Amino acid sequence: MPARRSFLVGLLSAGLAPRLSWADAGSPAFLSAARTPAGRYVLCGLSEAGSISFQIPIPDRGHAAAAHPTKPQAVAFARRPGTFALVVNCATGEVDQRLYAPEGRHFYGHGAFAEGGDILLTTENDYEAGRGMLGLWDARNGYARMGEITSGGVGPHDMKLMSDGRLAVANGGIETHPETGRTKLNLATMQPNLSYVSLDGVVSEVVELNPALRRNSIRHLAVDGRDRVGMAMQWQGDVADSVPLVAVHDARTGKLMLGAAQDQRSLLGYAGSIAMAGETVAVTSPKGGIAQTYSLEDFGLLNQVERPDICGVAAIGAEYVTTTGSGLFENHSGRPKRTQTRLNWDNHLVSLVS
Repeated sequence: MPARRSFLVGLLSAGLAPRLSWADAGSPAFLSAARTPAGRYVLCGLSEAGSISFQIPIPDRGHAAAAHPTKPQAVAFARRPGTFALVVNCATGEVDQRLYAPEGRHFYGHGAFAEGGDILLTTENDYEAGRGMLGLWDARNGYARMGEITSGGVGPHDMKLMSDGRLAVANGGIETHPETGRTKLNLATMQPNLSYVSLDGVVSEVVELNPALRRNSIRHLAVDGRDRVGMAMQWQGDVADSVPLVAVHDARTGKLMLGAAQDQRSLLGYAGSIAMAGETVAVTSPKGGIAQTYSLEDFGLLNQVERPDICGVAAIGAEYVTTTGSGLFENHSGRPKRTQTRLNWDNHLVSLVS
């Protein structure tokens, strides 16, 4: 792979730009940020078995990445409240662009491509106004800033593209400011929501939990082929409180399902990542050291596994793969297979598998 990468860089330098695909980056199935044993940070591509397709340096701790739907290009985001994102050519290892949050903004660590990869959207905090925004970047024109639209709430963290072109946005409801780092400034008044937003900035629907759960910060999302949106939440109250941390909203019917609080006590108030496969939804908790799988029919608990610092999860067929902060990659489909690496995997595992 390094030799091929050097060859591709040579072609680009000579002005003989080939039309690259994800196959030129080793056909990875997943992306994840990680930390090396030397304490450096990288963005990695992984196969379905957990082998590393590529490993590209990034300047600071990463969080999630957005994968271009056709080009071997990924946008690696800094952990919030980061102000940079790198557009990385995963075939050559080169950084194609460096994106910086506009003045008065910071990124939340997530993004999504729309319009077939022509537009990149980023979740952002307008911290002086205390409102959430989505930045629009022109991927056809060097990722030039095109503008911004409302996120439909405060503290937008994750977002996913729906089949109708709208965005599902997880507005966590928490105000922060760079001067106070990750300090949460409005816990007494926070109002998280799931918003559906079109690219022209129209908020077509806002879904809120009942008032007793207003401290349940909606942070991460998963969307399946039927436009059911899975929500992973993080409780901002007493960790001993018994509250549901996983919910699913059906965007087509409007039905909202909440998991049973007693099933999710072992998540310790913190759902880290979420994925959906078939008629199931899976959630992880690095704090609880546990991953759980639920039925989408009745939200019954189907399975759970205990792994220290487990957080990354992604669908593979009708099953799941997971990663941990201690470097374990585990494929749970068919015959479960574990791959132990020397990398410390970060929070999220981004799927490239259609």
